Amino acid sequence: MSSASAGATPDPLAAAGIPQAAPPLSPSTNHEPVVVFEDVSIGFGREPVLDGVSFKINYGETRILMGPAGQGKSVLLKLTNGLLRPDSGRIFVFGEEISAMREDDLFELRGSIGTVFQEGALFDSLTVRDNVGYRLMEEHVPEDEITRRVAEALRFVELEQTLAKFPSQLSGGMRRRVAIARAIVTNPKLILYDSPTGGLDPITSTTIIELVMKQRDVAHTTSLVITHRLQDAFVLATHHYSREKGAMDPLPPGHADPNTSFLMLHDGKIVFDGSTKELVESEDPFIREYLT
Repeated sequence: MSSASAGATPDPLAAAGIPQAAPPLSPSTNHEPVVVFEDVSIGFGREPVLDGVSFKINYGETRILMGPAGQGKSVLLKLTNGLLRPDSGRIFVFGEEISAMREDDLFELRGSIGTVFQEGALFDSLTVRDNVGYRLMEEHVPEDEITRRVAEALRFVELEQTLAKFPSQLSGGMRRRVAIARAIVTNPKLILYDSPTGGLDPITSTTIIELVMKQRDVAHTTSLVITHRLQDAFVLATHHYSREKGAMDPLPPGHADPNTSFLMLHDGKIVFDGSTKELVESEDPFIREYLT
């Protein structure tokens, strides 16, 4: 992240509380895919989890991954950031084949990936400031810069006042917002959200989805969002974040965000890969049952 120098024109992203190292490129700009899975399979023991999975995530795109519980969605996310390696197939992130990458190189690559883990996964013994700034501390960033960047990230999730608090002093929704702040503090090129609203009430879930939407529409960050909640998925697909209002707005009836699309996982395979319109109009029996 960078702060504007004295007398410089204010950065609208910084004013909105978005931590950015540089103004984002338009999602429509021609780039190679950020994530590519090529015929990826993995199993544990004799149990296959993913079987021949192939898909891609383009620059500036948000892919929403859905499917029944226990189908390997979290495993897929861990494969994406190199925490697991596939039994077969290839995975590319930022053009690099991470499925064949050394751990030292993976650690460096993960500096460009933000991850929001299930339940937030905060360190109970660390303050909010140190939780959000943990990766920066690992990189030996100067303390004053860590504090500034953490404050910016917390401003984005509207939790500036929690800097010195501990996770035990926060509500479940606040802890999840801190987890999002931790994911964006390094200015990632890719964000992985593992069930960011799991276990939260509907009102708090909507607040979290609005933050995911804000990152998508203001910073244009490429993302993969795992969710079990159909309402959250369709709110994300059919609304946009208004900087003028500081809140999300519904798109016109029948419209969906063009840079948001769906993946569906079932029995270890991708059974759907397409737009919101294609999903709701699908005649596939499994998809129709899942959506109802």
